[in-house]
Amino acid sequence: MTVGDTLQLLRIRQWTKNTLIFAALIFSSQARDVSDVVKSVEAFVLFCLITGAVYIFNDIFDVDKDRAHPVKKFRPIAAGHIGIGTSWLFFSLLSAATLVLSFLFSTGFGTVVLAYLLLQIIYTVFLKHMVILDVFVISFGFLLRVIAGALAIQVAVSNWILICTMLLALFLALSKRRHEIVLLEKQADAHRTILKNYTPYLLDQMIGVVTSATLVAYMIFTLSEETVHKFGSHLVLTVPFVLYGIFRYLYLVHSKNEGGQPEEILLSDIPLQLTILIYGVVAIAVIYF
Repeated sequence: MTVGDTLQLLRIRQWTKNTLIFAALIFSSQARDVSDVVKSVEAFVLFCLITGAVYIFNDIFDVDKDRAHPVKKFRPIAAGHIGIGTSWLFFSLLSAATLVLSFLFSTGFGTVVLAYLLLQIIYTVFLKHMVILDVFVISFGFLLRVIAGALAIQVAVSNWILICTMLLALFLALSKRRHEIVLLEKQADAHRTILKNYTPYLLDQMIGVVTSATLVAYMIFTLSEETVHKFGSHLVLTVPFVLYGIFRYLYLVHSKNEGGQPEEILLSDIPLQLTILIYGVVAIAVIYF
């Protein structure tokens, strides 16, 4: 087992999802507080470790199906670079150590980390085989990241942020399902049984609903009395960037057959990266200056 295999096993590139930990820090205006910034970074690291453990469990449980997948067959366990026994040991030690550190960090944060671990295990074993519910579980995993970030610095998080997070996560999950069906075609249900219950048309209908709901929810958030009271009325200036970002992602899903790995798109598509960067600059300027 090489260092490269270990890093691939932990799926470092997918840790970009855990940046949602910082949502509470930014939108609570606490980023000026050095101690809260440090706490958020610590929470981010701990959540990265627990997601790494989850990915190990997932790869162990799905090893046979991964070997039949054109991309996932290169993962360390499926490719035979790391043994099943070693992987179980690694998962056990990493998850146990992270849970202990998380509860030492704070009881509330540790509870969310534990809930995330249990939810992902149950999802891998059972819930991913339940149509529609499977994408909602993925969405709830994103929601737990935002809640964990809020508990880490002990601030309340806006209900609108939670709603927008859930909808955006549903958008990404549905797009991923669509990509899997298009990529694997007739072999789709052999890799993931739940895919036989979906069709590209059905997923397109769901994606259309979620896309509209996400944009409307975010616009309401920027114009809500609570937001205007905290940040003024200029957060609405970020709406065009959210709109473009979602449209750009849809373009990549439909025209480039991407979307199977959201983190890959975020790390490779320059227009999307620039959109996120400009959104961040404008949002921070409105909130803090």
